[in-house]
Amino acid sequence: MMNSVGSPLLWGSFAVVVVVMLAVDMLLQGRKGAQTITMKSAALWSLLWVSLSLLFNFAFWWYLNGEFGREVADKQALAFLTGYLIEKALAVDNVFVWLMLFSYFSVPASLQRRVLVYGVLGAIVLRTGMIFAGSWLVAEFSWILYLFGAFLLFTGIKMAIAKEDDGAIGDKPIIRWLRGHLRMTDELSGEKFFVRRNGLLFATPLVLVLIMVELSDVIFAVDSIPAIFAVTTDPFIVLTSNLFAILGLRAMYFLLANVAERFSMLKYGLAVILIFIGAKMLLLDLVHIPVGISLGVVASILALTLIINAWVNHRKDKLRQS
Repeated sequence: MMNSVGSPLLWGSFAVVVVVMLAVDMLLQGRKGAQTITMKSAALWSLLWVSLSLLFNFAFWWYLNGEFGREVADKQALAFLTGYLIEKALAVDNVFVWLMLFSYFSVPASLQRRVLVYGVLGAIVLRTGMIFAGSWLVAEFSWILYLFGAFLLFTGIKMAIAKEDDGAIGDKPIIRWLRGHLRMTDELSGEKFFVRRNGLLFATPLVLVLIMVELSDVIFAVDSIPAIFAVTTDPFIVLTSNLFAILGLRAMYFLLANVAERFSMLKYGLAVILIFIGAKMLLLDLVHIPVGISLGVVASILALTLIINAWVNHRKDKLRQS
């Protein structure tokens, strides 16, 4: 049995917020067809998504405070904030993978918008199913948390020592298989995923990009969803914190697209976060780490990573100038 603070009112409110914001996002950004989203627009949308997430968390706290009291409200709202921060941080790595995909397939910025729209929508559906499945597994088999912990520990170590593999995208088995089984054009055709030629339906390379975007999100979800279970097993908090982080992914992508190379140290910070979370899950019966401390540790790791990153960038800039 999955225990949750999510009432019908909370679930309904969350669903309405997601549907309305998705509709507004797509309508406003899709009014002029294919176009590049400016950094200023991406920054404003990113700020809007973060603000909306914090506003939702405040409303969540206010509701729980009235229903269950201050102690429960503080604990659950803190769990949401911690889960959101973890997901937001791990999502940045996903954004970098998207950049590699668009670069490899030579998709211009003006044609990336539609792929990302469908990519985010697909991620919402896939992650919702994965989260409910994960919540059921944790509720039925509590020992699975240890498997999650071991997996995150392994993933964190692997992320820290792995080398970049930017040029091998076209050699991946899934790409070769798709190219061998789909009737495909050699060039893009605007934002179209499929085109007709001589009465036959052809897929464009944009289909390959979309499939790889969706697969990359599934791969990252396998890391990020277990990470939230280290904070809380409540399916409402796991889902809401996860989806609010995902909803701002498209804006985050266009915000970071031109400065991705300036975040070379980020993967090491994310690796440390995964190692910390994995160790926490493995030691949950021996050492209880409160959610507040977990939030502080994650925030401190991210802050320290950004400081180190700024120092590394400063050193590189000085070397270029000399």
